[in-house]
Amino acid sequence: MMGLIIPALLALAVIVLLFMTVRIVPQRQIYVVERLGKYRTSLEAGLHILMPFIDRVAYRHSLKEIVRDVPRQSCITKDNIEVSVDGVMYLQVVDAKAASYGVDDYVMASQQLAQTTLRSVIGKIDLDKTFEERGEINMEVVKAVDEAAQPWGVKVLRYEVADINLPVIQQHPVFANAGRRRLPRPLGQGPCRNGMSIQSKGGGMCIKQHLRTP
Repeated sequence: MMGLIIPALLALAVIVLLFMTVRIVPQRQIYVVERLGKYRTSLEAGLHILMPFIDRVAYRHSLKEIVRDVPRQSCITKDNIEVSVDGVMYLQVVDAKAASYGVDDYVMASQQLAQTTLRSVIGKIDLDKTFEERGEINMEVVKAVDEAAQPWGVKVLRYEVADINLPVIQQHPVFANAGRRRLPRPLGQGPCRNGMSIQSKGGGMCIKQHLRTP
């Protein structure tokens, strides 16, 4: 019986040792290895041998493009009109060491920076140009975020504005040129339903907001 236990223990020790030393890195992935808690090397796709009990795989990164939604947020245009904007960002890890030690979460950091940059870009242009200059807005966001993300080992490939929405009241045609001129003062009185009436008198337009009393 003892003659069977010893070989079994030896076989188990060999299996554990192989499991600790042999690493197979899949295609389009990269592993970051630490030795005694300090960065040692980055392993690309293929078979690699590590020092048991000393080396360990600390981080795993994908080299594929990462697609993330940039959450919808409110922005104020140059002519003081509030719009809500969301987008899509494409990024890729180009330096595994920097991506591991440069920032805690490079995806979230890039998203937050994209939101901040977008608010700044929207604040420099008028409302009507936000729809006409989407390409320029995208390029400005990519340029700013890519420059800031270099210490994180991340390359920002593209940013696309997905949708630009106006507040409900500003979607009415009367507000189309709100950034260039003010609305005319009320010109008349009349019945109102649903809390708002649009009245015409003498070629002018009047928008009135009413509060319904019980």
